Amino acid sequence: MVAFHPQMSPEDVGRISMLGLAHVGDGVYELLVRTRLCTEGHQAIADLHRSTVRYVNAPAQAAAVERILPLLSEEELAVYKRGRNTKTHGVPKKANVGEYHAATGLEALFGWLYLSGRTERCGELFDFIWEGEEHGT
Repeated sequence: MVAFHPQMSPEDVGRISMLGLAHVGDGVYELLVRTRLCTEGHQAIADLHRSTVRYVNAPAQAAAVERILPLLSEEELAVYKRGRNTKTHGVPKKANVGEYHAATGLEALFGWLYLSGRTERCGELFDFIWEGEEHGT
């Protein structure tokens, strides 16, 4: 496995819990957001942090997943649903249970895609999400 281009076998990825995949996917999604903000010219660190938090939170991720649901393959949709339906412990103050579960599903999907070596697909889905956002930070 190469650090930024993992290509785990489907069996190895399948051994990771949905919350494990969501943990990885949270990092992948945040890295994509941070990268996009920096490459779009945002330079002040306080602005970068505020902007990142704007996109990497349960309500924003729940809205993002709604945009990409029609684009998902059956396999991707199954991963999303398994992640969404996983029992979690606690919900952040600024999210409701539905938003938190949807965000967990999105993160699980991004973690699954990343660890499966489908980084191009991560990029496609993220680009679609990003293009649907207003980015006037």
